[in-house]
Amino acid sequence: MCRNIHTLFNYEPEATDDEVRGAALQYVRKVSGFTKPSRANEEAFERAVDEVAESTAKLLASLVTTAAPRDREVEAERKRARAAERFAATA
Repeated sequence: MCRNIHTLFNYEPEATDDEVRGAALQYVRKVSGFTKPSRANEEAFERAVDEVAESTAKLLASLVTTAAPRDREVEAERKRARAAERFAATA
């Protein structure tokens, strides 16, 4: 899985449209192998991003859970601490 695509479900506040589109963009980039497509492929690339974003939004809207929503700030701090520990070991 692409490291730049983050879990979007069960957070408070919910994922924004920009976050959903960003995940869709990362997915399409990974699958296509293009960071920025050529003009010949640009339309297909953008259409794919739009379709993946729409499907992702539908998925997130239809999922249910009994778990308490996670706090974005708490999760971000955990990721920062983990990254600091991981990268400190290699430096």
